[in-house]
Amino acid sequence: MIRLFIKERFSWILFFVLLQLLVLLIGYLDSSINIRSIMYIVFLSSLFFGLFIVIRYVKETKFYRELETVEMTVDVTNILDARSPFENITHERIVEQQAMYKRQLAKLQISTEQEKDDILHWIHEVKTPLTTMQLMIERMTDASLRRQLLYEWLRIHLLLDQQLHQRRIPFIQNDLSIEKSNLQEILSQEIKSLKNWCLQKGIGFDLTLEAENVLTDAKWLGFICRQLLTNAVKYSDASEIYIKSEKANEMTVLSIQDFGRGIAPQDVPRIFDKGFTSTASHQDHAATGMGLYLAKQVAESLHINIQVQSTIGKGTLFTLTFPKENEWTRLATI
Repeated sequence: MIRLFIKERFSWILFFVLLQLLVLLIGYLDSSINIRSIMYIVFLSSLFFGLFIVIRYVKETKFYRELETVEMTVDVTNILDARSPFENITHERIVEQQAMYKRQLAKLQISTEQEKDDILHWIHEVKTPLTTMQLMIERMTDASLRRQLLYEWLRIHLLLDQQLHQRRIPFIQNDLSIEKSNLQEILSQEIKSLKNWCLQKGIGFDLTLEAENVLTDAKWLGFICRQLLTNAVKYSDASEIYIKSEKANEMTVLSIQDFGRGIAPQDVPRIFDKGFTSTASHQDHAATGMGLYLAKQVAESLHINIQVQSTIGKGTLFTLTFPKENEWTRLATI
């Protein structure tokens, strides 16, 4: 701050120095003037000028030091202590700018909320004809065509489901209902929804659930499992998908293992990034890069730790570690 002050007041200091040099020059050229008296005057004036500079530095920089340290998110209306006319002008402009940004932010929040509500309403409206379409497809007599149409219907259904939950995730804390949830029921429901797709690809499931109950939100846990199972089915050929749960150090561990194409080593750290689809399969235009990202966001809200291990050509293992039941309340309040 001292350097900035000197830079700001450099013209004053330079003017004073030139003025003192001028006085010394006059005393040197005019023999009728005692040079010692001139030097004494220059010394005293320099001393007082130095004291003046120190006082002005303390007074003038106080306001700007406060401005420099204040957080951008803090309301500065009652924090900054403006004293001089120029400081008052600066303070008034900052307050006006902050008020304007608050008004703009309020408008954007209202607009965002309205857009979210419109999209949620649209998704719910689309689900009705989708359900009707599913019933019509299931009544078709051509088995091959029925399977193909059910697969396309399922893709639309999953995309809408992703959009629905993506809009709800920012407000997930208001929607959580933590209770004892049965893994068998949750996983069976998700597997059942993928039944036609699995039959078409020749994929089966092997469930071994030693630990059946977990303390979590069943609806949001179902969403996480849906994303992991969908990926497992999408990137696997005819094979088994192994799902098992067990207790480890008083924590429930749920694992989902497929034997599909796997994930490239350089991609593993990025699979939970928003919009990331893979560096090895850019031709896969069906991938949105949102499923695992959303699953990770939900898992963090549920205090579930997701780990992944994968080998190209051999498959992928996702592991979900649930917090201890007696720690859930403590974690939820952090």
